[in-house]
Amino acid sequence: MQRPDKINYLELPSLDPAASKAFFSAVFGWRFVDYGPDYLAFFDAGLAGGFYRASQVATPAQGAGLVVLYSNDLAQSLAAVQAAGAVVVKEIFSFPGGRRFEFLEPGGNQLAIWSE
Repeated sequence: MQRPDKINYLELPSLDPAASKAFFSAVFGWRFVDYGPDYLAFFDAGLAGGFYRASQVATPAQGAGLVVLYSNDLAQSLAAVQAAGAVVVKEIFSFPGGRRFEFLEPGGNQLAIWSE
């Protein structure tokens, strides 16, 4: 049963949905369902959602929200995202409660990965 008033689904813009799909499938094992060339739904990501084709994406510096993923091995996650074509925009840094880094995935979204 769905619980009301809880985050249920997350939609993100992508300059290239196919590239976003390839990246998240390869690095994190997310599963996808294609709804045409302009929309892809994702699953097995902790929260279901989708990528829609957009002509622009926003970054946190422009006021967009930041999606933060968790990792048991931050160094391994950093190596994996770089190997899959992500651009690291903030190297690993410490913050109260852990460490994290931020990156741009091939579809243009900025995300972060953290660990204790």
